[in-house]
Amino acid sequence: MRPWRSGPSDRRGYHHGNLKEALIEAARRFIAERGIGGFTLVDAARLVGVSPAALYRHFRGREALLEEVAERGFTELAARLARALRGAGTPLERFTRMGEAYLTFAEEEPGYYAAIFEARPPGPDGCPPGGTPAQGPRDRDAFGLLVEALKSTFPDGFSAGVDPRFIALEVWALSHGIATLSAAGRLPTGPGLPTKYDLLRAGVLAMVHGATARAG
Repeated sequence: MRPWRSGPSDRRGYHHGNLKEALIEAARRFIAERGIGGFTLVDAARLVGVSPAALYRHFRGREALLEEVAERGFTELAARLARALRGAGTPLERFTRMGEAYLTFAEEEPGYYAAIFEARPPGPDGCPPGGTPAQGPRDRDAFGLLVEALKSTFPDGFSAGVDPRFIALEVWALSHGIATLSAAGRLPTGPGLPTKYDLLRAGVLAMVHGATARAG
């Protein structure tokens, strides 16, 4: 993650007419440094050098700003997964590299990553709680890539009754667990212990090989 130029009060990145993008960037940075609850709309306004009232021209409130950060995060994550899937190597190698890309994203973009999983999602009617209709988060894009990658990697499928979406969810849960433990400094490291990338690769291979073995 790129550091602030001169600290949290630096405003040189803001240009008149691009307030929405400046607010999104401010929120992403605050989340990365302080956590999802570590800033207010007043903080974001102060950072970009505008009055708090000016924010409401672009966002209904703090939750709407957080949801936009989550949307941007989903878009970037899906793009990285897609690039990994299009890379060189066998289908299985490309699939495992998607997991590695996921871990790298979580490490390099902690603000986006936290927003993805902690911002309040829209309600059942597609609206944020207490808000007006808005486009839902793009988690389906990233999840869809995992499912499609599994189908292309294993065109013969898995055992009867094993849906590729089930395996994709397992892979995503494993990836998220490793990323979360690593970010919190809770992932044991040291001589003889695997890196987070090795751990993910071994787990993914165990899952998919186990499913294909059952298919046989």
